Amino acid sequence: MNTNKLRLGPLPKSETVKLTFACPASLKADLDRYATLHGQTYGEAVDAVTLIPHMLEAFIARDRGFRKVIASKVGA
Repeated sequence: MNTNKLRLGPLPKSETVKLTFACPASLKADLDRYATLHGQTYGEAVDAVTLIPHMLEAFIARDRGFRKVIASKVGA
């Protein structure tokens, strides 16, 4: 097992909703490579389709501008 940690940690179990989107072939190749590395790091095979929602969730959680706008609307 790889001892380096990836930014996206082990995947939690969650309820899902199906969403379809298109992306460039180069991004799909990177997602597949990331999925392979994630599987090697955490010892559980996973595909890119499974990782994408978690990656987007992590991205949104770290977006300070988005959180600031959401917080200002909640307080309004």
